[in-house]
Amino acid sequence: MANELELKYGCNPNQKPARIFMKEGELPIEVLNGRPGYINLLDAFNSWQLVKELKEATGLPAAASFKHVSPAGAAVAVEMSDTLKKIYFVDDMKLSPLATAYARARGADRMSSYGDFIALSDTCDEETARIINREVSDGVIAPDYTTEALEILKNKRKGTYNVIKIDPAYRPAPIEHKDVFGVTFEQGRNELKIDESLLKEMPTQNKEIPADAKRDLIIALITLKYTQSNSVCYAKDGQAIGIGAGQQSRIHCTRLAGNKADIWYLRQHPKVMNLPWIEKIRRADRDNTIDVYISEDYDDVLADGVWQQFFTEKPEVLTREEKRAWLDTMTGVALGSDAFFPFGDNIERAHKSGVSYIAQPGGSVRDDHVIETCDKYNMAMAFTGIRLFHH
Repeated sequence: MANELELKYGCNPNQKPARIFMKEGELPIEVLNGRPGYINLLDAFNSWQLVKELKEATGLPAAASFKHVSPAGAAVAVEMSDTLKKIYFVDDMKLSPLATAYARARGADRMSSYGDFIALSDTCDEETARIINREVSDGVIAPDYTTEALEILKNKRKGTYNVIKIDPAYRPAPIEHKDVFGVTFEQGRNELKIDESLLKEMPTQNKEIPADAKRDLIIALITLKYTQSNSVCYAKDGQAIGIGAGQQSRIHCTRLAGNKADIWYLRQHPKVMNLPWIEKIRRADRDNTIDVYISEDYDDVLADGVWQQFFTEKPEVLTREEKRAWLDTMTGVALGSDAFFPFGDNIERAHKSGVSYIAQPGGSVRDDHVIETCDKYNMAMAFTGIRLFHH
């Protein structure tokens, strides 16, 4: 390892020179293949912290799919149903626990994960490498790689795929710095530990949060810790299912994340699962077409001269009424917010996406209205007392 790594350029090709370096000691990473760029490494370091904390909090292998310094997906190794395996396109593959975690992280929002940077909490095995190998991705960071996994990844993207090994024992200095406009900012690192102790203060009438929902709330909160703020995360079944990042308004975060959670669930609708695809359709085309089919723009897909590019026969429309009826069966969703909900409208929107459990800091002058709205739907809400802004 060295204390400096020269980069091709910074955020944009005109931003030269570019490098990463350590003022003291050596870099905690080794590039085993490829030539990662500035944004790749920002994604790598943020996503590594996320999966490391998920593993520590849950005891399960964890994975994250990052795009532009926010997670598109994050998950732990909870066994998947046959339905999830099918919509994540891994029903034909052998899945290790780590591969399961990555399939979940990648599969939650496949459009956002396209061209992702991957983080793995454990040694990358052959099963996980095989999933990575058939998806469009920029690179991966992990504490190690098996010989078989490394061979697969080194041959990806004509030998240019970015493979980074990180020292799992590395601990950064407690004070961090950032330069903006020639001015250096300094702050203590956010070393806040996120665990079930944050879920004890419950102002709602319903104070019951089952073990799997507590796990999902922890996943949501840890995911938010490394998501550009403002941010809201919906989680279920051991994974994030909808992440709303970088919005100026809290309700816009809740809507964005809720819409993604809705799409995740609608992809499991029988009409979507049984779409009559043509043979050998590309994965990206299939993902994009499903998204349009589910959306209000489905007429574009079904128009004459268009549907024939994707389907063997013209599929039936998934009507607004059918979508609402299907979404009404989604329950037990956990929701985390990186700052307090200022109004009950966030809870109303969350309810439409099956949210039953909420973790948020509390502290709004309208907490009473937020609590009242939760009670209206018998939701259990915890006030964590901690904010998770990340910039």
